[in-house]
Amino acid sequence: MKELAGRLTALDPDAGAAVRVIAYFDRLAEGRAGLEALVRGAAVLAGVPARLVDGERRVRVRVEADGTRRESEAAADPAWPSVALTPGGVAALWLERAGQAEPSVVDAVILERAAGVIRVVLDRTRGRAPADDPALVETVLDASAPEAARLHAARGLGLDPAAPARVLAPLDGRPVVVPAYPDAVPPVGRVGVGPAVPVLELPRSWSEARVALRFSAEGTAQDPGPGVVHADELGGIALLADLVVPGAEPPPDVQALEAASAAAPWLLGTLHAVASTLSLRAAAAEINVHHSTLQERLAHAEHLLGWPLRTPQGRFRLGLALAMRHLARG
Repeated sequence: MKELAGRLTALDPDAGAAVRVIAYFDRLAEGRAGLEALVRGAAVLAGVPARLVDGERRVRVRVEADGTRRESEAAADPAWPSVALTPGGVAALWLERAGQAEPSVVDAVILERAAGVIRVVLDRTRGRAPADDPALVETVLDASAPEAARLHAARGLGLDPAAPARVLAPLDGRPVVVPAYPDAVPPVGRVGVGPAVPVLELPRSWSEARVALRFSAEGTAQDPGPGVVHADELGGIALLADLVVPGAEPPPDVQALEAASAAAPWLLGTLHAVASTLSLRAAAAEINVHHSTLQERLAHAEHLLGWPLRTPQGRFRLGLALAMRHLARG
């Protein structure tokens, strides 16, 4: 393997480094290395801190690039290269490398190879993660169920009755109950995230997660916006969910948005950028157009909508209209 790595390095340094990474973790696996040794290997090879988080098994290991174990209170940054350890779970391995849109070839190999061995070690030393039993989830989210039954169901899901938890409401799929750790793996796709609450208040987290899901978007040109929405970040905007019902006649401002977007395909993406950034220059950068082009688009949009967009009141009205559009589309 060492000879192969040397030959590959002469042809392609990344390929040679990848082979050395594979050989390194193979040796750790053969030696039945523990979790800390595996995370340390990822950190030293990558040259940045590595962090293992498994909320279901309550495992946290963070190692600096020099091999020193040092925990951190800061939450994991979604922009860091990472790999999930369980499908749809709350376990992941992170490399704390900022400012990189995509992981390098070597980082990707480190993550995948380390994660493969870590999964085996977790199952061997901590047991399988608690099953996501639909019956237990239904019980823990049923406010009418006896408290004793809900606490029993929570323990069956691997939750600590004394620690906060939250509910995730995916667009397609059953509710997911997870511990409310600050460095939990961020959800992906279209998901409403309920607030962190005591276990016995999970029915409320589930209700608020479903409301948050209604404010999510596909993230496309015709449905711009965030795919993951946190209920506790909505504030008073959440009250709109009681006023705008899917299938009913949309509010007038939503009807105006729909009519305007039919006349100008660029309109919704542009208006979302204007409503979600701090300035018009930031909005122009967000959609990659010149500031003068954005001004021209806004003038045209104001004509189509019938209200100003470059005043504080107009932008506030725009934000409400876009939020109500998500609710009206269901």
